[in-house]
Amino acid sequence: MPLDPVFADRLRVHRKYLFGQAVSRLKTRLAAIWRFGPPSSAPAPRKRAEASPGPRARARAKHRRAALKWDRTELETVGTPGPDIRTVEHTVEVPGRPAVRVRVYDPRSSDADAAVAPLPAVLAFFGGAFRIGGVDYPTTDAGFRRRAADADVVIVAVDYALAPEHRYPVAVEQGAAVLRWLFAHAAALGVDEDRVGILGTSAGANLAAAVTLINRDGDDPLPLRLQVLEVPVLDLTGRHLDLRATRALGVPTVIALRELRSVARTYLPHRRTAREPLASPLLAASHAGLPPAVILTAEFDPLRGDGAAYAAALRESGVDASAVQYLGVTHDTPIFTGVLPAARRWHGDVVAALRRLHGQ
Repeated sequence: MPLDPVFADRLRVHRKYLFGQAVSRLKTRLAAIWRFGPPSSAPAPRKRAEASPGPRARARAKHRRAALKWDRTELETVGTPGPDIRTVEHTVEVPGRPAVRVRVYDPRSSDADAAVAPLPAVLAFFGGAFRIGGVDYPTTDAGFRRRAADADVVIVAVDYALAPEHRYPVAVEQGAAVLRWLFAHAAALGVDEDRVGILGTSAGANLAAAVTLINRDGDDPLPLRLQVLEVPVLDLTGRHLDLRATRALGVPTVIALRELRSVARTYLPHRRTAREPLASPLLAASHAGLPPAVILTAEFDPLRGDGAAYAAALRESGVDASAVQYLGVTHDTPIFTGVLPAARRWHGDVVAALRRLHGQ
């Protein structure tokens, strides 16, 4: 199916960005080759060990500010604002790792309602290639609000640490710590601990799947009832990427691969760690005993192969798993609920999946 016209302008911007990045890297390499050309009589400048992180850190901060600004514009132009529901923030300690902020989205009007009628809960992880994003991003916050209200569930959103400042497995361990915290504080949160699921988008889906593995393999597994994975990245070795999707968008394979590999390089401390199950849940030795799964992928997304392969692996291990691919749309489809029927259907399908925690 052709790409939906609503994505036309964004595709042009994305292609321009990718080609710009490729040209920038080429210039850097050429400059390095030139520096190592014929010897000069002038002494080589002394290297300053502490100088390089500064510019990189400033560049990352600038990129994140731009991403936040872009996200704010996306909500205003193509998204749907979230309802005004109760939110409470907590800080969860993580042994040996940075403490993590947690935002609880509660569709009930008061603490009294929470005490009388416990609700199902969903542990949720935002997307952003492991290096941008957060619960304060407008589209993320709006999405959690809408899903909590429409599915009538408590969403416990993890504001996990970003790479490269905090590489794998920091975010995974933070997520596992919040899962334990959620069950330990279920009564105070007005949550039914027998009806808890997990949700993640893109990189967040990777973390969600990894946390289910940690939980399953722990000494005292907690009763997770559902996992919902949206446009998940589940194999950081790249073996399940489907690059037909990027070629269909007019993005050369070499440029797409370079961009996708940069995500793994930013997140992982070393290339070999991509083969670890908590980095690439698709590579786990067994997927038996994991929660039932609902997986959503997009036609014009190279990660569609990861989602399909994970659903197959779950089914082979006896896990109830479904995978749906939305035609004519891209990786960031869930944001576009204000202008795209497929995005509204996507939201509805996620809500329907989450309502399964009610027994419906």
